[in-house]
Amino acid sequence: MTYRFVLAAALALSPVSAFAQATTDIILTTEKGDIVIALETERAPITAANFLRYVDEKRLDGTVFYRSMQLSKDKPDGLIQGGTQFDPERILPPIAHERTSATGVKHTAGAISMARYEPGTATGDFSIMVTPQHGLDANPASEDETFREGYAAFGHVVQGMDVVLAIYNAPLDPDKGEGWMKGQMIAEPVKIISARRVEAATQ
Repeated sequence: MTYRFVLAAALALSPVSAFAQATTDIILTTEKGDIVIALETERAPITAANFLRYVDEKRLDGTVFYRSMQLSKDKPDGLIQGGTQFDPERILPPIAHERTSATGVKHTAGAISMARYEPGTATGDFSIMVTPQHGLDANPASEDETFREGYAAFGHVVQGMDVVLAIYNAPLDPDKGEGWMKGQMIAEPVKIISARRVEAATQ
């Protein structure tokens, strides 16, 4: 089973905002290289702590990046998605939803964000933005709950966007996926060999 990640309509290009001082760096070692991510432990404490628990308990080791949402055929534009895929042996209880309008952590290029069904159902699947996807930010004025609540961004890639792009550009299987996600599944999913805090990975 894969998580639903609503297609973003607004793709405004904006500069990446500065990080808060309180961040924790983690490194995803994948078959295509390393991705280093700064988690916003101060601004998005619930979501960052949840992800760190998956890292510390090695629940992401051996999972895969399985989806590449490509909004344009002419240039990189979209996101990649990976994680536990609702594996009952890996997932932890769902966490409370943190709106971007409260945290200030937006869906800029390189942002990491939780995948979910309804707000408050996120567990161990996540996405990394290849380009800004501000349609995933909370929009308090929206009448649609999905867009009103948005998705919970909680960090940003600080090294390895070339690896993110390599995963994004991996061949897709036109027959894999359900509903409107059909054709977005990576033909040979990219394995996450390990996920560690940076200090632990260098010891």
